[in-house]
Amino acid sequence: MPSTSPAASPQSSRFVRLARVCNRHRWRTFLVWLLALVVVQVVASSVGVKQISSFRLPGTESQRAYDLLAQHFPAAKGDTDQLVFKARTGTLKDPAIKARIDAALKKVAGAPSVAAVQSPFSPGGQLTKDGRIGVANLTYTKSTNDIKPETLEKVENAAFTARGSQLEVEHGGPGAEVVRFTNSQGPSEFFGVIAAAIVLFITFGSLVAAGLPLIATLLALGTTLGVITLLSHVVDTPDFATQLASLIGLGVGIDYSLFVVTRYRAEVRNGLDRDRAVEMAIDTAGRTVMFAAITVVIALLGLLLLGLNFMHGVALGAATAVLATMLAALTIIPALIGGSGNFIDGVLHEFDERGGFRFWRTRRRLTLPGHDWRSRRAVRRDRKRAEGAGWERWSHMVQRRPWIAVAVALVVLIGLALPATQLRLGSSDAGVDPPGTTTRKAYDLIAEGFGAGTNGSFLLVAQLAQKGDKAAAQQIADAVRADKDFTFVAPPAVSPDGQVATVSAYPRTGPQEAATTDTLKRLRDSVVPAVESKTNARVEVGGFTASNEDFSRVVADKLPLFVGVVVLFSALLLLLVFRSVIIPIKAAMLNLLSIGAALGFVTLIFQEGHGAGLLGIGTGPIESFVPVLMFAIVFGLSMDYEVFLISRVHEEWERTGDASGSVARGLQTTGKVITAAASIMILVFASFALGDDRIIKLFGIGLASAVFFDAVIIRCLLVPALMEIFGRRAWWLPSWLDRRLPRLAIEAPHERHPAASGKPVTETI
Repeated sequence: MPSTSPAASPQSSRFVRLARVCNRHRWRTFLVWLLALVVVQVVASSVGVKQISSFRLPGTESQRAYDLLAQHFPAAKGDTDQLVFKARTGTLKDPAIKARIDAALKKVAGAPSVAAVQSPFSPGGQLTKDGRIGVANLTYTKSTNDIKPETLEKVENAAFTARGSQLEVEHGGPGAEVVRFTNSQGPSEFFGVIAAAIVLFITFGSLVAAGLPLIATLLALGTTLGVITLLSHVVDTPDFATQLASLIGLGVGIDYSLFVVTRYRAEVRNGLDRDRAVEMAIDTAGRTVMFAAITVVIALLGLLLLGLNFMHGVALGAATAVLATMLAALTIIPALIGGSGNFIDGVLHEFDERGGFRFWRTRRRLTLPGHDWRSRRAVRRDRKRAEGAGWERWSHMVQRRPWIAVAVALVVLIGLALPATQLRLGSSDAGVDPPGTTTRKAYDLIAEGFGAGTNGSFLLVAQLAQKGDKAAAQQIADAVRADKDFTFVAPPAVSPDGQVATVSAYPRTGPQEAATTDTLKRLRDSVVPAVESKTNARVEVGGFTASNEDFSRVVADKLPLFVGVVVLFSALLLLLVFRSVIIPIKAAMLNLLSIGAALGFVTLIFQEGHGAGLLGIGTGPIESFVPVLMFAIVFGLSMDYEVFLISRVHEEWERTGDASGSVARGLQTTGKVITAAASIMILVFASFALGDDRIIKLFGIGLASAVFFDAVIIRCLLVPALMEIFGRRAWWLPSWLDRRLPRLAIEAPHERHPAASGKPVTETI
């Protein structure tokens, strides 16, 4: 009699057909991915990566200042670094020390990438009054983003030849940061993979089963990194984009594969043969994985709405990582499962169809059925654990006192989110680099010798009303010098064509201090307008602090649009899938709450300094783009867990119509895998805090804490409690809206039971 099961039906879904093809042609599938990895990496290595560390802010005052500078001061197109010298004994003018400095600067000036070097001993050079600290400014022929890191390192090594027992030499500036970043790439990803492997082994109890998600994710991630290298030649890609894509790709990729493998093992436990179990896993968990990946990609691509050029590479790179790992979970995993034989099943293998010897994974012993009651009890215990009886009891406990659970969860999350109200946006500089690095030492020495504001000067660029009007340029400098919050104002410099003049002004406070932002605001709002009216010149204020302030304002202006679009599209997807008004609203509110808690947590560490010493970082403002990126990533990941949990709850609701019981059963079947998935993400993200880069540390800690808050407090405590409070109302949808909305489902056709809820069956994908 022919089978009538859905998997064997001639009308099998696309997911079943995909799983069947990948399983039957397992080696071809694996080799296609391997070939893609090799080809992409070979092409990427041949063209190299084109990274940017700076960015444009069209329409802002600081960008107009830089544009004028580039147009009228052609020699200033290249970046500028600082070589800082400090005499340990005597002064820098001592003949022996001065000779060492001159010899090193001659070597630096001879480098092809260096356009000019200004010695601290030359007229206008930077030398303290006591002669112990001096700064040599070296100007490159072009942006340091366009110079190979190896070339920049050679320049640094040439400068360090002056080092000796009597002389300290340090290197600061954008070129020095490129060298530091290149040399500080530690094995963060390696530790993350090892931690994930341990969690997978604990979850599955099988090396083979634990290895499959890792293999699939690493194949996809290796291909993705090559694609990001190619993307860097098409869109602006900052230097941290690759690490950020690795961080996200490792976390979601292992999780996606974990969900598929877990569902496969559950189907084997329920009696299906391996081939049918593979198809069932892709047709169920695979749908959920695809939908979850789409929500993450929507959140990441929302970054394009900000209109910031350097965000394009970040958004596209991270979205590529998510899509690649999703495709790997849907294609490589079925192929690897088919090729692993009995080793992955790991629950029960029958060697005799008539009830002969059986191999129990937990005891690793051979027993005759009916002759060892202890083994039978062990099997029952293992089966209960596999079915998540503990999670069901937890859900019932929460559901018995839902209001208490909601109150406790909200108190914790709101308390964690409160520090975010004091969040100060800006941009960290070398002052927060790890102690002992040459960039940090250079920063501290400049602050020691010339004042903290020297590390973040303002650059006033004036378009003169009359060509070569030096008197007007001097009036601008005098007006700034009259302000008490500036320690030094350099003499104005007029461009070769006489149309533009520049004035460098050094504030009393450091670039990361709030007082410096206040000084900038007063300069732009009061000092500059007054001097413009006197000279008829047009003055634009640029510089490090000015650029950061403009960037923060641009982000703040675009943030409502970005958040609104991401939340709206994600909520609409949930509305279409779960046919409920309450579920999307609840999901959006809880996701925003987890993001607020994560931002508050990173504010406590990176801005307020609580625990910063353990991470080896300095305190300072939070980078302006971090909240935006964290929102995109965390919102997407939170939607992942929402989909994984609510899809199983929805499945039970459609089958039974029991609102309370469906929540308990949904948490029972997903609690273990969500906990394992969250543990993997937390360990992977936290492993990135082992590196030296502050931005990557910030993302690692921020994302790890967000996943913890979301998976533990929200999904395991707040969601069951709220669903119990809402009851059947959680699945309410007005009939007029139900008729007009298109139908989309992530359950396989054989899992939908319209008789329970009275809703029509949705067509298969």
